[in-house]
Amino acid sequence: MAEIAQLQASEIRKYSSIHPRPADQKFTYGTAGFRLLGSLLDSVVFRVGLLASLRSRKLDGQTIGVMITASHNPPDDNGVKLIDPQGEMLEASWETYATKFANAASEDDLVKEYFNVVESLRINLSGPARVVFGRDTRASGPALVSALKDGLRSTDTKFTDYRILTTPQLHYIVKSINTQNSPVPYGKPSEEGYYEKLANAFKVVTKSKPKLASITVDAANGVGGPKLKELVKYIGSENLDVVIVKNDVTAAEKLNNQAGADFVKTQQKLPTGLHPKPYELYASLDGDADRIVFYYIDETEKFHLLDGDKIASLAASFIRDLLAVSGVELDVGVVQTAYANGSSSTYLTDILKVPVTVTPTGVKHLHHAAQLYDIGVYFEANGHGTVLFSSNAVKTLESFEAHSPGQQSAVSTLLALQDLINQTVGDALSDLLLVVAILVHKAWGPQEWDLAYTDLPNRLVRVVVKDRHAFKTENAERKLVEPVGVQPIIDDLVKKYKNGRSFVRASGTEDAVRVYAEAATRLEADELALKVSELLKGL
Repeated sequence: MAEIAQLQASEIRKYSSIHPRPADQKFTYGTAGFRLLGSLLDSVVFRVGLLASLRSRKLDGQTIGVMITASHNPPDDNGVKLIDPQGEMLEASWETYATKFANAASEDDLVKEYFNVVESLRINLSGPARVVFGRDTRASGPALVSALKDGLRSTDTKFTDYRILTTPQLHYIVKSINTQNSPVPYGKPSEEGYYEKLANAFKVVTKSKPKLASITVDAANGVGGPKLKELVKYIGSENLDVVIVKNDVTAAEKLNNQAGADFVKTQQKLPTGLHPKPYELYASLDGDADRIVFYYIDETEKFHLLDGDKIASLAASFIRDLLAVSGVELDVGVVQTAYANGSSSTYLTDILKVPVTVTPTGVKHLHHAAQLYDIGVYFEANGHGTVLFSSNAVKTLESFEAHSPGQQSAVSTLLALQDLINQTVGDALSDLLLVVAILVHKAWGPQEWDLAYTDLPNRLVRVVVKDRHAFKTENAERKLVEPVGVQPIIDDLVKKYKNGRSFVRASGTEDAVRVYAEAATRLEADELALKVSELLKGL
């Protein structure tokens, strides 16, 4: 053991000198891992390799994933995050280690932090370590992969490079690898296995249903475009008709530029250059294809957004109806954040009679809350989300004895949904198929979907501040407790607007805060957001 430790210390120092830490740069592992300019990430990604190695050894050689991506961020940004064995986000307690590794000032400090973790967690350095990784299409990706490989080599870690993938595909592969020897493997641990699983489930769910007329998908010039094209080959054009636009992955500067899920959601308008036909369904992915939003225009060319709240409501409604037909008793719940539109929450609780849990922003919070239901639906308003089926739900459905063809069809559809929906993380391609499947079942177009409830007009504004850490919240981020005295002023502003609501939360990656506001009219929502933003600028 001492000999292995000495060798690893020597190798870490050697490779670390090739990947020096930028001076005066502070790094923080947040909800999205590390994310900033790609040019600043070389040392960080190298050190993530060290941590991934320790994480795998701590878990007796289970495979850990590392994804290099910056999702919806501009092309010059990049990021890196770790994936735990069941395809979930990195265990929260390890985020502290990631931050300490990234900020270690020297090679000696890094080695010290490394062995502090080894000793405090009693990690056996002679045990096996296995890591798989992928990246999106950003120009900085290949160089960062080289840094990651050096971190893995320095710790004698076995690794597999899956090259360009969507983030959810890597989550799928990690879980599939780690469940290969379990009674119920999650899937074949390959990109092809991912396509096969989703395609087969989609065919079951939509069997005997007419296919959707067509759907046009804006791929944000990111990895989702070519992967969606490949997925459609497995499904077959006779089952799904997809037109993919904004699909140029050769020009790095086009990534997320005036297109993509984040642009459409935050700007609340069409991707630049897109000229849709009235009442046809359109969708936008983000750069790593873990978010999706839908939209359409009416005969007056008015833009109608169908975001994560609309997706969650559609999924909850469909699952509730299937359970009612089947006669199976399972509890279904929806998890939202403070960003969820007030009308969606009212629709879920008052009309659908589905319980709603509100958590702080961040997938890890929503995912854990959704696991408390038999079937938990979670979507952030930005279009990132999924539906989780508990082991109890699956066992109950599999053992249920149907007494009619209708019951059997409902149960079979629910079980197929469990395979169609990525159980590890929000997945734009999986969610695309989910929405299409529900719409063909209901014989709905986008307008019928939209008419389930009407969103309150809302506005999201980014405000640059000196120190985002000065802004602290409670009550699932809906109430600002610091700076002291600001929340009462916001409350007084909100009271002046019908159906008014506003909250402030700090960004997880930059010195800025987000101001969300909604009210009865577009003018009032914009005005409320502006007034709260001006209040913060004066602090």
